[in-house]
Amino acid sequence: MFFRSISHHLSILKNVFRQIVWPLMLILSIYCYFFGMKLQHPVLAFNFAYFGLAGSLYFLERAMPYESAWLFSDGQILNDIGHTILTKGLSQLLTTSATLFGLAEFGPSTSFGFWPESWPLFFQVCLALMIAEFGLYWAHRLAHQWWPAWCWHAVHHSVTKLWFVNTGRFHLFDSLWKSAFALSLALLAGAPKDIVMWVLVITAFIGFLTHCNVDMRCGWLNWIFNTPQLHRWHHSQVLEEGNKNYGENLIIWDIVFSTRFLPSNRKPPLDIGCADPVPKKFLGQIAYPVTAWLKRQKM
Repeated sequence: MFFRSISHHLSILKNVFRQIVWPLMLILSIYCYFFGMKLQHPVLAFNFAYFGLAGSLYFLERAMPYESAWLFSDGQILNDIGHTILTKGLSQLLTTSATLFGLAEFGPSTSFGFWPESWPLFFQVCLALMIAEFGLYWAHRLAHQWWPAWCWHAVHHSVTKLWFVNTGRFHLFDSLWKSAFALSLALLAGAPKDIVMWVLVITAFIGFLTHCNVDMRCGWLNWIFNTPQLHRWHHSQVLEEGNKNYGENLIIWDIVFSTRFLPSNRKPPLDIGCADPVPKKFLGQIAYPVTAWLKRQKM
């Protein structure tokens, strides 16, 4: 009886943890960056939060995995890391270049938009997220519906399991494509540099949490954010299920354009991936948009 009581209480605690782990990890990561900004060390704070979140998810995926089969290697870890380094390296290069050429100061005084600088930081970040998300939503949706863009987006969808490491598995063209849509809208709206950086930081954190193989229950958050419960359906090989939940951070535009998908009567498929012959090697994946186009021209 005693051990049964302990087991019951542990089960309750585990269920509670499933409910709070997603928002808890996001809030802690955001607070770490906010604290670093106050100390005027935002880059250090971001890296501390970023790698701290990655390390935490590594252990959580093994302690409470959503799918145990996804714990085994798919032979793509080096490719996943390679894509992450390449895309993030380019992002840092573009940010540095923008600063040198003065584009990082693009804001309310130099744009055609109006930005409510008097608003509290929280509401400015929320507004910037919604504006940037509109661009991310359509860049993502077009990548599923326009074949040339799908060629580079297929690299991401070729994964056969979801876990925090393949969060950054995006082709370089894919990252540039989405960034062009999102950042241009935010800048045209007049968002200051610091607010744009907040959008980039939050996107990095939510990306980890969206792809992680951790058994989470997000509840009402599924109506606000793109959670793992929503994103697993997006990786379905069934088009009617996979061509849904395009949001990167927020799910608001999926709600507006009727592409939110979260059935309550069944779980998302574990057999994920895509039918495209995406190469297994890293350089082949980098070249895939070109080789796929050349192959189509010969048909």
